[in-house]
Amino acid sequence: MTLHLPDANGTLRAYEPRTEPLAVHPGSAFTSRTVFSAAHVVADPYADTSPDSPAAVDWDATLAFRRHLWSHGLGVAEAMDTAQRGMGLDWAGAAELIRRSAAEAKAVGGRIACGVGTDQLTGGTLAEVRAAYEEQLAVVEESGAQAILMASRALAATAKGPDDYLEVYGHLLRQAAEPVVLHWLGPMFDPALEGYWGSSDLDAATDTFLEVIAAHPDKVDGIKVSLLDAQREIDLRRRLPQGVRCYTGDDFNYPELIAGDEQGFSHALLGIFDPLGPLAAEAVRVLDTGNTEGFRALLDPTVELSRHLFQAPTRFYKTGVVFLAWLAGHQSHFTMVGGLQSARSLPHFARAYELADRLGLFPDPKLAEERMRTLLHLYGVTP
Repeated sequence: MTLHLPDANGTLRAYEPRTEPLAVHPGSAFTSRTVFSAAHVVADPYADTSPDSPAAVDWDATLAFRRHLWSHGLGVAEAMDTAQRGMGLDWAGAAELIRRSAAEAKAVGGRIACGVGTDQLTGGTLAEVRAAYEEQLAVVEESGAQAILMASRALAATAKGPDDYLEVYGHLLRQAAEPVVLHWLGPMFDPALEGYWGSSDLDAATDTFLEVIAAHPDKVDGIKVSLLDAQREIDLRRRLPQGVRCYTGDDFNYPELIAGDEQGFSHALLGIFDPLGPLAAEAVRVLDTGNTEGFRALLDPTVELSRHLFQAPTRFYKTGVVFLAWLAGHQSHFTMVGGLQSARSLPHFARAYELADRLGLFPDPKLAEERMRTLLHLYGVTP
């Protein structure tokens, strides 16, 4: 049945929903790339909460979604910004998420890496920032997961220059039990991270970042770069020490970065691989056979959806990710911790639905259509 979807101009346009999903199937892990999906959390819709309350999480649905990702061969990047770290999910909730997901990963044989940050702080001295990182690192390592050292708002607010970053990260890397992933998250994802690595000049910041890695290459498995600048990522990965991987976090340019060139390629740790999980996995398995053109033919058409979800203000991409999870039947409701389901407009949701439906992302297109129709009714639209 035809849906009438509102566009950015406030007018309705007719859309004929797809009737069959894209044919993709669960499969084994990949051979040519290491690929993580940064997974979202599912809120408990029955909890009596307010936007300032601690997060109430539906643990069964949250862990079921991780099993879905693992079934397609993807790794799970847990408790990252996609899981609303610092935007509804506090450290206590993140710690429980890490423990539960790591235990689930062990049970099903899934790969997992977890975010280590300082979000139990709002400010503080460098010593307090170090201690906060250490507390979180201990939780992740005790869970048996790989650690991802996330960018810290507290460190960005406290550090006086590059030397403070060198000191804090050097201290953490010396004590890390296993090689970690270093995460450089740009201010488009979190404005509080402006000037990270001690400078707003990205060339100078890159030099400091590389200095941290060069001092401890045996403790750095890889870097996750989320700057939405493909050429900068390519230039950076070419300067990495031998054996240190680059995990793209570029949700605008990921197909070309993962495909790579004659001088190398990026692995992936992406929020967009939450809604794209099965399709992305299918594409990487094609790449495993050496068929780069087939990989690009599958993944290139997804970029329009990703750029839509991650449009400015980029940090609210989580709303679109959870919206698509609801339409796809991975959760029974469209609510988010912190009430973040209100962060995007109805025209934004309508366009996200259309782009995802055209890609065949919904396992049950009829269910997705019915849920989109319900949302339109709630907004006063006769679909």
